[in-house]
Amino acid sequence: MRIPVGISACVLGQNVRFDGGHKRNRFVAEDLAQYFQFQPVCPEVGIGLPTPRPAIRLLDTDGEQRLVGTKDANQDHTQKMLIFSDKKITQLQEQELCGYIVCAKSPTCGMERVKLYIANGNTIPGGTIGIFTRQLMEKMPWLPVEEDGRLQDPVLRENFVFRVFALHDLYQSLNGNLTREAIVKFHSRYKLVLMAHNLTSYQSLGRLVATIKEWDIEDFFIAYRLQFMTAIKHKANNRTNTNVLMHMQGYFKRLLDKEQKAELTALIINYRKGHLPLLAPVTLFKHYLQQHPNEYLQSQRFLNPYPEELKLRYSL
Repeated sequence: MRIPVGISACVLGQNVRFDGGHKRNRFVAEDLAQYFQFQPVCPEVGIGLPTPRPAIRLLDTDGEQRLVGTKDANQDHTQKMLIFSDKKITQLQEQELCGYIVCAKSPTCGMERVKLYIANGNTIPGGTIGIFTRQLMEKMPWLPVEEDGRLQDPVLRENFVFRVFALHDLYQSLNGNLTREAIVKFHSRYKLVLMAHNLTSYQSLGRLVATIKEWDIEDFFIAYRLQFMTAIKHKANNRTNTNVLMHMQGYFKRLLDKEQKAELTALIINYRKGHLPLLAPVTLFKHYLQQHPNEYLQSQRFLNPYPEELKLRYSL
């Protein structure tokens, strides 16, 4: 079963942009499409605008952002867009959406640094967020959202895809089984992931899970989902991943011979220095786990966060 993920329709290759074109992203449309069930949305087409169409932009009017025509600010689409966004996002919430890929710079879909104009034609430094994506992120703050252009960055790409798979794993783990035991079991699988992404959150989530019996289970799930997804939004790096690798190494100190220990240590050090990708020590750990099974380590998503075919750890 593929994972439900929203996407700006133009990024998938649909000719819905104002100029009649698209912004097809090959990695998204070909590689990720094997695992994600994309649900394309073009907010501008959604409110009835034609393709092609006159360009629109965001205009700051006394602190309020309006979606207006670029050449004619009297063509105000703000209210229609707000109504459409609210309805569409509500529909997406009901489908347990696990991520969203948006089109950069778009006045409706951009995630950051979207141009925000003032009456004299100048732009406000720093820009803003597209009107649809702003509502999406406000209504679903736990949802992984990323721009098409930023997916060219190997670190941002890996982090986004990992978060999508993690949220899907959470939903699948609790599908028809929203119990304290199921949540605790899920959390246990992600302990090393949390350690790598954000040690403070690893500790705070551990304390939260320890109080699970004191909560209404649905309230706990809502709180846990937000805190967990916020924690893994922090990107792991060579230093934090090395800490996890060394922690895992401790499980093998009485199981490996001198040469094997030296080989594993060398891989970890070379990864830490940036000479090898994360894939190298992780692959050796998997090899040793075949020889020396450990139920806890083998359950850890740190070792298997997503399909290897995506090759996301080759550049980390």
